[in-house]
Order: sequence, then C-alpha cells, then structure tokens
Amino acid sequence: MTLKKDPDWWRGAVIYQIYPRSYQDSNGDGIGDLKGIIPRLDHIARLGADAIWISPFFTSPMKDFGYDVSDYCDVDPMFGTLADFDALVARAHELNIRVMIDLVLSHTSDQHPWFRESRQSRDNAKADWYVWAEPKPDGTPPTNWLSIFGGSAWQWDARREQYYLHNFLTSQPDLNFHTPKVQQALLDATRFWLERGVDGFRLDTINFYFHDKNLRDNPPLPPQERNDRTAPKVNPYNHQMHLFDKSRPENLEFLRKFRATLAPYGAAAVGEVGDSERGLQIMAQYTSGGDKVQMCYPFELLQPARVTADDLKSTFDQLAAEAPDAWPCWSYSNHDVVRHITRWGLPDTAARSYIVLLASLRGSICLYQGEELGLPEAEVGFDDLQDPYGIEFWPEFKGRDGCRTPMVWVSDNGNGGFSTAEKGWLPVDPRHLARAVAVQEGDAQSMLAYYRSVLAFRRAHPVLRDGDMGPITTKGDVAQFLRRGHETLFCAFNLGEGAASVRLPEGTWQTVGAELGAVPVETGEIHLPGWGFVLARQV
Repeated sequence: MTLKKDPDWWRGAVIYQIYPRSYQDSNGDGIGDLKGIIPRLDHIARLGADAIWISPFFTSPMKDFGYDVSDYCDVDPMFGTLADFDALVARAHELNIRVMIDLVLSHTSDQHPWFRESRQSRDNAKADWYVWAEPKPDGTPPTNWLSIFGGSAWQWDARREQYYLHNFLTSQPDLNFHTPKVQQALLDATRFWLERGVDGFRLDTINFYFHDKNLRDNPPLPPQERNDRTAPKVNPYNHQMHLFDKSRPENLEFLRKFRATLAPYGAAAVGEVGDSERGLQIMAQYTSGGDKVQMCYPFELLQPARVTADDLKSTFDQLAAEAPDAWPCWSYSNHDVVRHITRWGLPDTAARSYIVLLASLRGSICLYQGEELGLPEAEVGFDDLQDPYGIEFWPEFKGRDGCRTPMVWVSDNGNGGFSTAEKGWLPVDPRHLARAVAVQEGDAQSMLAYYRSVLAFRRAHPVLRDGDMGPITTKGDVAQFLRRGHETLFCAFNLGEGAASVRLPEGTWQTVGAELGAVPVETGEIHLPGWGFVLARQV
C-alpha cells in the first residue's frame, strides 16, 4: 500500500523514534531487528503516531552502532534483509504510518569501499572523497579541531602520509562535500530508499556536512558561554567556538539539492542540528524559504537542565526573531541523551504536564521509544557498557547505553519480552519491567494511556498541529500562549512544583482537555497546582 502523497504530511506530525537494536528481537540473538518491528507497529498506531523514524540499520561494522555506514544501500544482516525492510514499509503504510529512516551523510565507516579506495593513494579516483590534509611543519594535525568523541578530530594515515578528518570516532572519516561526486553519490543513495517507499529522512548531524576549505583554527569559546548541550561537560569539545569545522554556509546549496531530490516523492526530512551556540540560527537557515529541509530539531528541549518557563520563552522569542517561518521538530528524549524523566528529575505528574506542553507547541514532535511508558534512564554497569562514548569518559559521563536498553513489552521475564535470548545486547533495568506495555495496557490511569489521550487530543484540535502560535509570556513558573487557526486555544503551564495562578485573556472561554487533567476554566484568576495546566477554547 502506498500512502496518499501529501507534501505537507510532516507539518505538525508526531514522529516515533525506533532504535532498532532495542525494539524487538525476532530471531533470538539478543539484538532487535526489522522483522521484530513489524508486529509492534500496531502499538505505535494505537499510540497515535503519524510516522516512525528508524535509527540506522545499514551495513556497518557497528563501531558506533550503525552510525558508521559501510553500504548506504543495503541492510546489515544483523537487522535482516531488504525484503524485511520492504515488508516493514508495507505494514506501516497499511496502518497509515509513514516511514522515515536515519541517513548518516556527514561521514562513513572506515570500512566503506569509498574510504578504502581513498586512503590507498593521493591520486586515485576517490582520493578527494574524504577530508585529507597535510600535517603542520612540526607533524601535528592541520587544525585545532576536536572530535565529539574525544581528542583531535584528525587521524594520521600512514598510507597517504596525511591526516583525515573525523568529527566522531577515528573509524568514522568525514566525507568531503566540496567534491561534487560525493554529493551526487549521496543523493543517489537517498533516491534508492525513496524508490523503496520511504516517506522521509532524519538527517544525522546535518550541520557537519561541510568544513572550511581553508582549514582555519576554531577560536576559543569563553568559559562563561560554554554549555553541555552538544557534548558532555567533561569534554573539551565545549571549549571551542565551532566556526570552521561545521555549520558552513556552503551547506545551504546542498540542502536545496536534497530537497529537490525529495520533492517528486512527497517526502520530508528533519535535520539534527548539533550546535550548542547557534542551534536556533542554523535551524532557521536550514528550514526557511521552502527550498531546503522541512524541519530541524535543535537541542534546546534536549538540554540537561529541566526546561523552565523562561527557557521556553527565550527559545521561541529567538526563533521568532531569526526566522518566523522556520519549522521546528521538538523532542525531550532520543537515543543520545539521558531520558528526560531522569535527566530533569520529573515525577509522573510533571511528566504528564510536559508531554501536554510538547503537544501544544508550534512544530512537529518526536517521541522516543519507551517515553510513552514513562521509563527512567536505565542503570548500566561498566562491565555491560557498549557505547564507546561512555567508555571514554566514564564515570563522569556514562554514555548513551542507559537510554538504549531494550523496550519492555511484558513484565514476567528478565528481557521484558524483547528477546528469547538469555541475555540481550544490553540488559533490561529491572525497574522498567513494572512499566511494561502489558502492565500498562489495561490501566486507564497509566502513562501509556495518558500519552494516547494526549495524541488523540492533538488530532482533535488541528490548530495544535499547524496553527499559528502567539508569543510566550511568563509569570514565575507559568508559561502561557495562544494557538490560532481553525480555532483559538489558550494554553498555560505551571512548570514548577509550587502553586501558581493565571488569568484568561479577554473573551469567553471553555475548558478543553478535561480528560488530560486540565484545570477547569473559571472567571477571574485560575489557580494552578504544581505542574498544573489550563487548556481553553475561545467561544
């Protein structure tokens, strides 16, 4: 089944992220796979998501769990076959779910045939497909650029007697987007998946595609301006202003070519903007004008500290100033950050308020698998760690394994119904079993039931998907705004544990969202308990 082509399907969509290694194992090897996802699509359909985003499943040596691609146009045997992928797409479309896949275009694995050829000599056909550079006269790297995964972003290669650039692991060399043939090869790979029925792409590290051709050093970032939104606090990557190793202006023209490739298929893309200083500016550049990618998600709502009313106002004020027509895609959790329940220390009451907030903001939204169950970050011991990032910076930073542990479907076995193997690739945190899907399924008061209700409320009020959003105003812990379109909704959220109050705008208002626990609308001031919220429709 092919879904009806709708060039605007992405606008306001709810996208559910699947980390395939950890969703469902169909063959008992302890690792999730594409076949395993297929019977679980009913869970996603019942949740109310419009699309799924599947993290990489391409052929890979798995040094970074699929984000090191060695073949853009095939499925790694660990995850199945192209036929399995086709079956997944067909079933998703039967359920009216669109399929987005994760494209990692900025770099490949060092096992990719392109890199194997490129590193053989300085004059082969792919010699300039990667970023090669001469050492400084003293033999040190060409620039001061740093890798997100620690150390220099340059690795010496004895064959060419040159350094190659890697923004991540040394086994993830960066492609040279200044070479036209590289761009064409990547667009061809994109078209390969579009022809197989893919509805869109999540573009990993979208602002890392181009580097400065002049190889200028990054300037230092003043200590008072440093934050840990892109890399953990202990990583010296945060000590630089990343002007020349990423986020280069040449990227805009490539994104126009990418958008033109998507257009005949009615497909869409959401880009990950990995920049803690200029994330909103870059998102504005990449999504404005209607000729680049449709959506980007910056890290403002993925930040380590809990998002406050003032944070929310600052983010949306800056977005409005940079590019009012830019389209964000917001999320609280994903496969790279500590789950927000733990990261922000949220009790269930607060978690419920925050998901209603997310569903009320202008933009599309991403939900990460297990978020709908209210899963906290898993505890993973050092001996069970798989993530090279965590191993490098342990124990100050424990890596990303805690958010990547298997999805829990049932509570009566140690693997949570994820696998029949004695042990999965990562262990299941015993605390997660009590929040398994089967446990919550029959409970009308469960977090799962609440997420379903929130997404149903969003569908019932299309203004939340594609309507205008007025400026956010704040008073203490309360953030409030209007959504205008098919109707006008007043939204106010107490993002603190203490009681607060809010006053309705002029006019006649009617409570909506009572099924979500919205505080009833009354005349005069409305009293909000800690984490309470108001949703009201103008009549």
